[in-house]
Amino acid sequence: MGGVTRIVIIGGGPGGYEAALVAAQLGAEVTVVDRDGLGGASVLTDCVPSKTLIATAEVMTTFDSSYEELGIIVADDTPALEKSARVVGVDLGKVNRRVKRLALAQSHDITASVTRAGGRVVRGRGRLEGCQTAEGTRTVVVECPDGTEERIAADAVLIATGGRPRELEDALPDGERILNWTQVYDLEELPEELIVVGSGVTGAEFAGAYQALGSTVTLVSSRDRVLPGEDPDAAAVLEDVFRRRGMNVMARSRAQSVKRVGDRVEVTLADGRVITGSHCLMAVGAIPNTAGMGLEGAGVRLTESGHIKTDKVSRTSAPGVYAAGDVTGVFALASVAAMQGRIAMYHFLGDAVAPLNLKTVSSNVFTDPEIATVGYTQADVDANRMAANVVKLPLLRNPRAKMQGIRDGFVKLFCRPGTGIVVGGVVVAPKASELIHPISIAVDNSLTVEQIANAFTVYPSLSGSVAEAARQLHARKSGDGS
Repeated sequence: MGGVTRIVIIGGGPGGYEAALVAAQLGAEVTVVDRDGLGGASVLTDCVPSKTLIATAEVMTTFDSSYEELGIIVADDTPALEKSARVVGVDLGKVNRRVKRLALAQSHDITASVTRAGGRVVRGRGRLEGCQTAEGTRTVVVECPDGTEERIAADAVLIATGGRPRELEDALPDGERILNWTQVYDLEELPEELIVVGSGVTGAEFAGAYQALGSTVTLVSSRDRVLPGEDPDAAAVLEDVFRRRGMNVMARSRAQSVKRVGDRVEVTLADGRVITGSHCLMAVGAIPNTAGMGLEGAGVRLTESGHIKTDKVSRTSAPGVYAAGDVTGVFALASVAAMQGRIAMYHFLGDAVAPLNLKTVSSNVFTDPEIATVGYTQADVDANRMAANVVKLPLLRNPRAKMQGIRDGFVKLFCRPGTGIVVGGVVVAPKASELIHPISIAVDNSLTVEQIANAFTVYPSLSGSVAEAARQLHARKSGDGS
């Protein structure tokens, strides 16, 4: 390939901007076509905003649940403990202004990083035009905000256009009372009675956050439990916490329609029941942004759900076209999108590359407590996809947890019988997203429970439970997996 290699990236989310940085560092000429601002939904309407909102909720929950036990004295006019009034409150308008400010600042920082690396950012909507030419190039057409079009030649194209909230025909958001997760940051006042439809990660995170901020929350789940895709022990802990804190969790209750009635909303369930509230948040999944991009005409194969089919180095079925992030239907995580984007550039530009290995991906549910996982799961063990010994230690036994007033959560480790190699783990705890890292390192590097057990931990610390779980597994690593 003579001369400078031209890379065009459509979509500026984690998959797109991380790919841009790698391609620029490897000497390619990089153009990023983006419609809304670098960082994509992850930075502007999803991960960064929601976790900023959750950070405020976390402070509220921690204080509410532990100030008395920890001996903290509050103002004289604090309501008596037997009354339901809260010690602290929240100004949601101020919280949301901070959320948006931080999201924009992060987007600007990412744009600056890409341009400093030598990348060019073009504002507009990109699409592929036709198939690969005889010279091996592709053409990307950009529809600019002013109505003009720009045509860009590329030696390789990365599609990283992400996804958007799925909408139900009988529950369309109006941005005021019926909301999707991109619209909640425009609220100036805390919803008095919030109905959250959907008990997956997004639904659970927002339900927990708004309950902590002071809303009365009803969580409508079509499944038997919240977080049906997560570790069942972890989901059980979280559901118990939700109910104990006063949330109305409605299991096996499928929402059929949502309508606004004045300043109220009515949610009709499939069994005919009707529940009402002041607001409704729809969290029923996402759909990929692949329509109108000329993908199929360019030879890119899609799944029935509209996701782009890729292999483990991010290649699509069309030569010279790669894809990364939520648009691929692989784990909907910013970290996975970023890795897919980097792998695509390493592969196309001839650098050393390791194929995507989803069994080393760590993920986190930002509820309170958080749920972090990595590697093989309880479902894999139960279905005999992985033979493993399992140990689960409640945090209630941990001295640091006792000191901090932490009652809920656990550490769970999975290791291979005989060898003791760590193949997975679950942490349910405050800041589980930080505690999962040593387990992730163990999984990624095939470390044994003996190696984890022999590493020093600080006393007292929550991470001490990781070492203790490893010690217990080491004691019976030659067992039969029971």
